[in-house]
Amino acid sequence: MLRLASALLVGVVAGASLATHAAVAPQQAGAAGAAPLTPALELGNFSVSLVVKDVAASLAFYEKLGFKKVFGGVKQRFVIVQNATATIGLFQGGIEATTLTFNPGWDRSMKTQEKFDDVRTIQEVLEERDVELELRADPDSTGPASLRVLDPDGHAILIDQHVPKPK
Repeated sequence: MLRLASALLVGVVAGASLATHAAVAPQQAGAAGAAPLTPALELGNFSVSLVVKDVAASLAFYEKLGFKKVFGGVKQRFVIVQNATATIGLFQGGIEATTLTFNPGWDRSMKTQEKFDDVRTIQEVLEERDVELELRADPDSTGPASLRVLDPDGHAILIDQHVPKPK
């Protein structure tokens, strides 16, 4: 019975999500009363970066949940783990708080994409949209760069590009 209820819930949520997506697909919806925000930004591969007390203990825990280490190491004090659909960064130092992380130019396997929105272009669009930047990328640079914003609730969002600007 629980499986059936879960399957029905997933179906209802997926259907609502598809209907909502179809209704706003041509343009992203802006805030209530605001003009739609176009063009959509491609922020890159997504992961959640967690502050941990003991990276080895955290790695062992997430492995029990079925995650596999794909990058980093205990000696480096950070590990990136993945399961079929999620990527989590475990950081013992290096970040101050749990962070939503996007990597322009990378796919889920950390392979460089041929076409992507460069972090400097993303920064320019965010500034045009009056998004306050906590950390800025050098607009004149062409190599890896990052920017950071805080959402209205103070959650950090890091847009961290590890590859050069696309040609």
